[in-house]
Amino acid sequence: MVTIYIDGDACPVREEVYRVADRLALDVVVVSNGSRPIRPPGRANVTMVTVAAGPDIADDWIAERITASDCCVTNDIPLASRCLAKGARALSPTGHRWTQDNIGSALAGREISRHLRELGVAGGGPPPLTKAEKSKFLSALDTEVQALLRRK
Repeated sequence: MVTIYIDGDACPVREEVYRVADRLALDVVVVSNGSRPIRPPGRANVTMVTVAAGPDIADDWIAERITASDCCVTNDIPLASRCLAKGARALSPTGHRWTQDNIGSALAGREISRHLRELGVAGGGPPPLTKAEKSKFLSALDTEVQALLRRK
């Protein structure tokens, strides 16, 4: 069974994931540390998991449970890397597919960005997703999930 895991605290595409999961009869697990309240969607196929507050606790929870049959939706590049290491699929909310071929440079870029933030050169979070980006995400998620379903 394919499960979609959502790194839920800052995920702007939860509703889109629910729609895809409903259409394909898939389970969704939304993992959050509760820092931003997430209203349960009232769907039988969606499980809400609240973990303790703290760095990487939600990531650890997902990484410990995800399998090669699953997909993770996350903006967190280290979590995406951990999911790929377990053979799972990983996708950003903008529809970017993380792979073994691109995760290394993404991790390096993340470190450069962290360093620049520490120097006060860069800051702020990503802008809100556009309709086009959400559409790209929906297409990418459908592609990833269909590939997992074909492997079954």
